[in-house]
Amino acid sequence: MSPTAHAVTLTARRSARLVSWARAWRAGLVSFDEMLDALDDGEEQHVDGLPGTWREVELREALPHLAKLHPDEIRLVLPVPGDPRGLPGPGSPFTERALLAGEGVIASRLGLIPEARQHTSGSGDTFATVLWHVFEFLEAPRGYEVPLAEADANLSTALAESTKQLVRLDVAQWRPELAGALAAVRKPGPESDLPAGYEPRARRLYARACVVDRVVTLASQTSGAAVNIMEMRAREDALRPLAAACREALVSACNSPLG
Repeated sequence: MSPTAHAVTLTARRSARLVSWARAWRAGLVSFDEMLDALDDGEEQHVDGLPGTWREVELREALPHLAKLHPDEIRLVLPVPGDPRGLPGPGSPFTERALLAGEGVIASRLGLIPEARQHTSGSGDTFATVLWHVFEFLEAPRGYEVPLAEADANLSTALAESTKQLVRLDVAQWRPELAGALAAVRKPGPESDLPAGYEPRARRLYARACVVDRVVTLASQTSGAAVNIMEMRAREDALRPLAAACREALVSACNSPLG
């Protein structure tokens, strides 16, 4: 699969998927096996740095460490430089790693960050594995999420404005896949669904934000197209508020209270 095709078919961010299903599990709304099935997307997933262990373990072996947590203690963070909301603070190894990864999970006094690794087999086939790095905090960081209604409104406003600018910039000329990706915003697929327990508004917001997240990823890539510096800056200016609203929406939906 080409990088372009992969960008369009990406499922939800790994940290968002782990947070939403772990929260539903801790709320007693899904079973442990149901959570494992949902987190299994064909990638081998291991965990490194788990307290009390000296080796990498499979993700299924690490998840019981969350068994005593309240659902609200498990939170999604999607930080970027200049927007470190939800992180424990400067100087923390987790903060530095999360800013590089652009995502992470906070589970009380533990932080987890996924690292995707590409491998090539002897026959030339490529495949990915995921290593979750675990960090310990002296105390659980304080959360920060905007209300669902506010996040929903912010995403709608940013999407309308950014779409106008992207059309004006004729981004589709060098990214024709955007037409289909933008159409998917109106009708998200089942791969962008939250588990049981989330209220309808959170489910709708999450599904739409997952598709927008893929649109932003796709639109930010040039794929070798002849784009000058001025066009690149204009595109970045158009995408920046949309990317911020998208991150805010994903965090708000995933961390919203369960029914």
